[in-house]
Amino acid sequence: MLRTVAAVVLDGVSPFELGVVCEVFGVDRSESGVPPLDFAVVAGEAGPLRTSVGGFTLTPDAGLERLATADLVAVPAAGGVGRDPGAGGRPLPPGVAEALVAAVDRGARVLSVCTGAFVLAAAGLLDGRRCTTHWMFADELARAVPSATVEPDVLYVEDGPVLTSAGTAAGIDACLHVVRSEFGARAAGVVARRMVVPPHREGGQAQFVEAPFPACPSDGLGPLLAWLLERLDEEHTVESLAQRAVMSPRTFARRFRAETGTTPYSWLLTQRVLAAQRMLEGTDLPVEEVARRCGFGSAAVMRHHFVRLRRTSPQAYRRTFRPAAVGSDAGPAESAADPEPALSGAVT
Repeated sequence: MLRTVAAVVLDGVSPFELGVVCEVFGVDRSESGVPPLDFAVVAGEAGPLRTSVGGFTLTPDAGLERLATADLVAVPAAGGVGRDPGAGGRPLPPGVAEALVAAVDRGARVLSVCTGAFVLAAAGLLDGRRCTTHWMFADELARAVPSATVEPDVLYVEDGPVLTSAGTAAGIDACLHVVRSEFGARAAGVVARRMVVPPHREGGQAQFVEAPFPACPSDGLGPLLAWLLERLDEEHTVESLAQRAVMSPRTFARRFRAETGTTPYSWLLTQRVLAAQRMLEGTDLPVEEVARRCGFGSAAVMRHHFVRLRRTSPQAYRRTFRPAAVGSDAGPAESAADPEPALSGAVT
């Protein structure tokens, strides 16, 4: 269970990326039902520490010793730390690599935001792992860690205890992913609403979205997406959605990816899983009924997608986030294998 978070600050830290970590994990939202965390900003080297922009400095009260008890260690973008000296980089300060490795060895998770991935790389924590960083620095990270599999087109990657995220706002998605995995979809939704950001974007979603915010409702797919969210229990195909949007299926699929960064199938599946999470946490409805209301049709179909996307079953998820729930037996149907997807005709 996540109780203690430490954010490691190095000279050249990005104030936005540090602010993301502070906002998600450092603000007490216990009045809204989100478990409070013991949060500290930790100096990774002697200060005062300069920020990458803004012309101000930081002098954290805590030192690297706080990493010895942290359940999560976050590393915001840290200027050139860990990067190639030829690209303006500099080596890790003494003790940082050892403290990060020791944290992972005793069971803590580590999270990097943007070029904070180079700090993890310099500590040897990305060796042999899947990882990501801002797309501008993905090739450089791949050269720095030849044994790593760098995925340049995703928002975040989780490989064991190591979670790396892409640039800037993708750090919000990665942090909310941690909140969701530890405390459930409702807690992540509370934090997201307070931050006025989308409650969930899949880690595999593209970093670059051509038109993330439509210029006006008549020009974008916003009204269609809102309509879909009210009808998750209904069957939808790319053809039917394209017809509603007054487009050809191919144009619709291309426009959908341009505006959302993903396919109609993936978007709808994600929203159905999120709706199921909320119902499993907030109601005592049987799993079969949750599956029906969320558009999966049966508990077997929901279980298939739930396990694939959340790496746990609906029943196990409910036991974790709603221990007192009753009436959650899905029956034999939940064990069925390889059910058909709930949205057909998606262009991937």
